[in-house]
Amino acid sequence: MMRIEGAFTALITPFSPDGERPDLDRLRANVEAQAKAGIHGVVPCGTTGETPTLEPDEYATVVETVVEQAHALKLLAIPGAGSNSTRHAVEQHRFAHSLRADAALHVNPYYNRPSQEGLFRHFMTIADACDLPIVLYNIPGRTGVLMTFETVRRLAAHPNIVAIKDATGGVDLASQIAAETDLVVLSGDDPLTLPLAAIGGRGVISVASNLVPGLVADLVRAILSGDFDQARTFHQGLLPIARALLTLDSNPVPVKTALRLAGRDSGVVRLPLCEMAPEAVERLRSTLVQSEVLSPALVTMS
Repeated sequence: MMRIEGAFTALITPFSPDGERPDLDRLRANVEAQAKAGIHGVVPCGTTGETPTLEPDEYATVVETVVEQAHALKLLAIPGAGSNSTRHAVEQHRFAHSLRADAALHVNPYYNRPSQEGLFRHFMTIADACDLPIVLYNIPGRTGVLMTFETVRRLAAHPNIVAIKDATGGVDLASQIAAETDLVVLSGDDPLTLPLAAIGGRGVISVASNLVPGLVADLVRAILSGDFDQARTFHQGLLPIARALLTLDSNPVPVKTALRLAGRDSGVVRLPLCEMAPEAVERLRSTLVQSEVLSPALVTMS
């Protein structure tokens, strides 16, 4: 089983201007841009992909499109397959397996707020469903429940559970996981990719790489080669961009707005998400100009 480490992009889902359908041409173009920039793999249909707003047929089409395009470009493809229904998660996991995805990302069940034993049984049921590697996804800010170290430790014994995306907002839990299990730890927060690397993290599933894939790829490449002086330089360049993308509005509103400003419009976000307030757009624009992501002369405000 391959080791899942490196720089991965949590893909946005581009929509048509009216939001009525996924824009598959722009989706493929983004995957191609990731490959050209040196990204290791792509993750469709996660938080950044607005997955809760996708109809079942849209989800299937987006995942199938990305897996096919990624493999043609020699990228790993790790679809988001999580759900707050274990049966639904198993169904999506098997679907990803049928497409020959490289792994599947499974978030903590949201809204239900299961106990730790419920979390354990949920993920074990998925892991037993078919022989497809699983990347656990611990993001309590979105799901309302934190997977504890003891639960992660128990799950790590299953051969199909190979990695964890940590978006807990700190390094304590990830540090213990890296030290006491064989799971690959991936950052789920761009600003914490380098800090997590200091305690054993091996990459990131990045929002920012939709916009600046080369910078994220360079950061992770430096980390994996052990060149932490170079990694700090890339981290400092990425930090203001990442903070803006993750704090000015709910993800993926800022990153889709940034792509529009850069002339790579990915369409609207779907309700209940909506466009950013004008003052937030201006703050985002200013950050991207100061970070030399955008040239003032080329900014598109339409």
